[in-house]
Amino acid sequence: MLPSSGVPSISQLGPPASAVLAVFIWGASDFSGGFASKRGNAFVVTAFSHLCAFALMVVIALAQGGVFPSRASILWALAAGAVGGFSLAIFYRSLAAGQMGLTAPVAALLGAAIPTLADIAMEGAPHRWTMAGFILAIVAIWLITRPEPSGANDETGHPKGLAMAALAGVGFAGFYLCIHQASGSSEWLATISRVGSFTTTSIAVLATRAPLTLPRPSILFAVVAGCLDITGSALFIFANQHGRLDEAVVITSLYPAVTVLLARIVLKEHFSRWKFVGLLAALAAVPLIAAG
Repeated sequence: MLPSSGVPSISQLGPPASAVLAVFIWGASDFSGGFASKRGNAFVVTAFSHLCAFALMVVIALAQGGVFPSRASILWALAAGAVGGFSLAIFYRSLAAGQMGLTAPVAALLGAAIPTLADIAMEGAPHRWTMAGFILAIVAIWLITRPEPSGANDETGHPKGLAMAALAGVGFAGFYLCIHQASGSSEWLATISRVGSFTTTSIAVLATRAPLTLPRPSILFAVVAGCLDITGSALFIFANQHGRLDEAVVITSLYPAVTVLLARIVLKEHFSRWKFVGLLAALAAVPLIAAG
């Protein structure tokens, strides 16, 4: 059933369903953004994709007629967008520089672990499953980052783009924590957050004097990435508002599985046996971290 405007409403979904749907949407978005950044500047790709995302979501927000956020919530959404947008650009660079199937899980792991640690600091000691998740995460990161001679490694023997992916993961955690403080329509919060993300990435484009032109394939994939990313963000915000932060974060942080699958199918990426085990361990650690 659709609302009178004819636009499907996110509120028709439950929090778990919204989070699971965001997994597939964000996974496809990251693949598209990383693919676009292989031929174009990551900051330009991100700024352009967020401009497209803003145009899409403002139309949806107006059609839904949801509750407009308060001044404090607007500031939190802008802060979330600013941190998240810059982090996403760095993440796209990490995806373009290395193997998507190795860098994506690291960013997701840190993005999920930090908000969970913050929740632990406020709510008390972690559950035994959470501790098991942290131990598994440490093992996973060691397996993924262990030196191995390969064309996908840098001069130190570590996978390319891994440091940028880790930095992006910290930024993603900042997005989660900031948007958690905001209240109002998930569509409006997602729209406002893109104002912050477009601002920071545009400043980065100007500061680095990056060329503003993008190859045609990059433009197409940037549009797709932006539209998918904003949709996934709106779904996450809804899941966060109507459920627990750690549950929303941990479920949506499974999105690298989709990115990995697409990288394997489309780009024919191959991993060594131990790095593949590390990848599986990282994906398995995410739900364990917040299981308590």
